[in-house]
Amino acid sequence: MLRRVSANRATMAEIESPCIKLCVLDPGSNHCLGCGRSLAEIERWAAFSPEERRRIMAALPARMAAHRAAGRSGVR
Repeated sequence: MLRRVSANRATMAEIESPCIKLCVLDPGSNHCLGCGRSLAEIERWAAFSPEERRRIMAALPARMAAHRAAGRSGVR
């Protein structure tokens, strides 16, 4: 049986994500070295409101800079 999705609910393809398909968690910070999100943020991404996702995405450049400064960047 097919389940009908509400018109108000965004599909995964419509949800903006910082994911670059390089999923490696840094054991020190527990942040992904590809996108900078925590495992909890990755797990709940689709459930977050657009405002929550924007707030997290605004914090990611600083997280990634901290990883680079510590020599832990997953991006080459």
